[in-house]
Amino acid sequence: MASVCACGEYFNVNKEGELCLNRSTMGLRDVVRFTSAGTYQFERGDYPWLARVRVMVQAAGGGSGGADSDPNQAIFRPGGAGGGHSESLLDVKALGAVETVVVGRGGPGGRGNNPGVAGGNSSFGGLVVATGGDGGSATMESATFLTTTSGIAGPTGTIGQIAAGGGAGEGAIRLSGTSGRAGAGGDSRLGNGGYGRATHGPGTTTRGFGGGAGGAVSINGDAMPGEDGGVGCVIIELYG
Repeated sequence: MASVCACGEYFNVNKEGELCLNRSTMGLRDVVRFTSAGTYQFERGDYPWLARVRVMVQAAGGGSGGADSDPNQAIFRPGGAGGGHSESLLDVKALGAVETVVVGRGGPGGRGNNPGVAGGNSSFGGLVVATGGDGGSATMESATFLTTTSGIAGPTGTIGQIAAGGGAGEGAIRLSGTSGRAGAGGDSRLGNGGYGRATHGPGTTTRGFGGGAGGAVSINGDAMPGEDGGVGCVIIELYG
């Protein structure tokens, strides 16, 4: 009769005589992604084999401000800041039976001469938390003379074993009543900010997750809206 030997580091025999893998030896088994703004529940009991999780939390980016210049004048807006990012590798024993998952909404762009709104925070319970990027300002007034507007500082990653801040939104410059450059949006760990435009038009869109919106440009009295920042996300790698 043939016989088989199994390594006790990786296998065990249960009371029913079945050969089973030991917990914590199976590696990556699944990935759960939350990529739309909102509140969700992660239930540990849905994964009875779970040994540990790697959680990546990306906060949302800030929206850019709107611009409404006077006739024969111009306004150039800075970009919004990118959202912060936090990560942790957690043993299953550190998790509650249910952990609330929050995905931050991208900050709305401003209208008229109003600033953009900050992006929402994202989180995995209270264990891994990241801060949304601030919205772009609307401090530059309509005129034709040379002036600049400072960029928007990026946030820090709040709670996590790895806490990476979001990228700063670029500042804006007006050279005259017809030329200048709006600021690009700040990048995030998982996304890119909107580009910095030099032509008349609305704020520019982001790519990926958590980037800040690029600034709007208004020339000769035409109102241009800011753009929304990039939505956040939460990614959970499940290890057995």
